[in-house]
Amino acid sequence: MRAEHTPHVLLDATALPASRGGVGRYVDGLVPALINAGVDLSVVSQPGDLANFEQAGAHVFPAPRLTSSTAGRLLWEQFGLPLLARRIGADVIHSVHYTFPLATRLPHVVTVHDLTFFTHPELHTAVKRRFFRFWIRATKRARATIVTPSRATADEYVRLTGANGDRVVVARLGFDAELFSPPSTISIDALRADLGTGDRGWIAFLGTLEPRKNVVALIDGYLQAVHDAERKAPPLLLAGGPGWDDEVDPALRRAAAAGADVRALGYLPLEQLSAFLGGSTIVAYPSLGEGFGLPVLEAMATGACVLTTRELSLPEVGGDAVDYTGTSAVEIGRRLASLLADPDRRAELGSRALIRAREFTWTNSAIAHVGAYDRAAANT
Repeated sequence: MRAEHTPHVLLDATALPASRGGVGRYVDGLVPALINAGVDLSVVSQPGDLANFEQAGAHVFPAPRLTSSTAGRLLWEQFGLPLLARRIGADVIHSVHYTFPLATRLPHVVTVHDLTFFTHPELHTAVKRRFFRFWIRATKRARATIVTPSRATADEYVRLTGANGDRVVVARLGFDAELFSPPSTISIDALRADLGTGDRGWIAFLGTLEPRKNVVALIDGYLQAVHDAERKAPPLLLAGGPGWDDEVDPALRRAAAAGADVRALGYLPLEQLSAFLGGSTIVAYPSLGEGFGLPVLEAMATGACVLTTRELSLPEVGGDAVDYTGTSAVEIGRRLASLLADPDRRAELGSRALIRAREFTWTNSAIAHVGAYDRAAANT
């Protein structure tokens, strides 16, 4: 049933990556929760995603073929998306990944995931930096209603753009409890066999191997932590797609030369992530800045002992249920060594993490999004 006060929303999901990284998991979790909250929701997406959104209960519309390329998608977003919105009688357009149609009178909500393109420009390519800075600034000129996944990101948005804070809604993310929960011994043993770790366990990293994730410092910190115990130490396993960080491969070669077991695994199947995170000795995520930090929450939901940083939004997610480190290799190495030597501390953090993770639900996120849709419709 549609909630009486809720406008008809057209959500543009054409930008979702096939790899189902952060923005993909955001939309996959949000859409069913919006339907359950009574939102009259239409979704336009790439053909491969239509069945999932239709199964969730949304009205679905296939994007035209030209949206399979970035240039084609951006062109269609400017002209085709507003036409579709008017044709189906949408009251609000929700653009889920920074870009949005500039020439439309329909109210729009734009999700701004992080502001590191301004605060940490060195962590992005020049092209990406210019592109996202343009669109973030454009949201203020267009008087869009902004959704951010954390208070830290909301505050940075207002500070950097000078926008009215009343147009910014914080909607913290949730996690998929079917994918991320404490793994069974059977699933951990199966993954251990696949990875060939024996009884050593492993230190897990999940994310794109890009400068913002601080992977090189993690590798060098790991080498410091296990310097005197290479044979007994759990391997460092890096799961995620390759980014543009050209220092990762040299760091991997340094680790191999030192006789340490550090591996880049590439993408893992979604069904293995719970065992990968929850079966690890430590999940290490020493990021230099996040708009939210979904891998930290997903690791917490599996009962993992998580080591992360206090940069930007990460303390909002971790609270007192994770361990914190500085961002340098020396600091990371010290905290890794401390946690490796303290199984009681790891167990305590894992228990706290499970409890805290329950505070982050897609239901709560959907409620906040409904507030953003209502605010956008009211401000036209």
